[in-house]
Amino acid sequence: MTGDGKALSVVGLETRYGDRQVLRGLSLDVEAGQIYGLLGPNGAGKTTLIRSICGRVKPVAGSIKIAGQPNSQRSALRRIGLVPQEIALYHYLTVRENLTVFGRLSGLSRYETSKAIDWVMEAAGITQRIDERVEILSGGWRRRANIAAAILHQPALLILDEPTVGVDVEARNGLHDLIKELSRTGMGVLLTTHDMEQAEALCDQVGFLQHGRIDLAGNPRELVENAYHGHKEIIVDLREPASPRLNAQLVNSGFQAANAGRTWSSFGQFGKGDAEHISAQLEQAGFAVRELRVRQPGLDSLFIQLNREAAEASSEQAA
Repeated sequence: MTGDGKALSVVGLETRYGDRQVLRGLSLDVEAGQIYGLLGPNGAGKTTLIRSICGRVKPVAGSIKIAGQPNSQRSALRRIGLVPQEIALYHYLTVRENLTVFGRLSGLSRYETSKAIDWVMEAAGITQRIDERVEILSGGWRRRANIAAAILHQPALLILDEPTVGVDVEARNGLHDLIKELSRTGMGVLLTTHDMEQAEALCDQVGFLQHGRIDLAGNPRELVENAYHGHKEIIVDLREPASPRLNAQLVNSGFQAANAGRTWSSFGQFGKGDAEHISAQLEQAGFAVRELRVRQPGLDSLFIQLNREAAEASSEQAA
């Protein structure tokens, strides 16, 4: 690792596809041993950023360093481990055979690959499945095997693109434990996810990617606390969308819509008694309330708010 302790350093990154600018002066750092969550809506530039880090997209401006080395150097790219959203393994081979192939492709000798497999079986917790074909494994075990293939060469930076898509809750929790354990070895982890609960549970830092830039970054809990100052969120789920007249009443009361008008939320100093009172008022006004609950805001609340603000800003600029 470098003297500054950074697994990844991205400064002022700009990319284009033809006339369309995708990344607009993006900067972020992932420290050694840190799990950094990259959050953002579809089309925000997450895939372009990953491709740029891995040397697949050439930026028009800015710099990318892996463990202190420019990613234009082959030696820097060898310090990256990538786990794509789609399982990138040979399904008709066993896990061990896959690891042997990927070890040799990553530049390890036959002896080094054998030693690396011994290490990675323990690190990724796949010893009991090592001689089974990938095609018969469950989604969770395939993910573990894919992560194992990506860390054989003990990279400085591990990139995980939606690592728990398609796995059950038990496998998801196991993968969370694995990711945390890998970060404790000093590996920097860049995680892209749409699962805000996952980001809160795993990440030391998160960055919200909007329109090619990191608009907001920091510790997940601190970001939420700074945004809502101890306020609680009241969420109203309707059985069916309300009439425009009733919707206008909710808007005038400070509620905002989601889920095609079936879900409404607002923030304030709400208590349990307030929730029951509001529910009764809504029913009396003619709303078909399915559920009303009060909770602490989370990253999902902040994510929705930032997306809404970005959409409103774009609409104003277009006008």
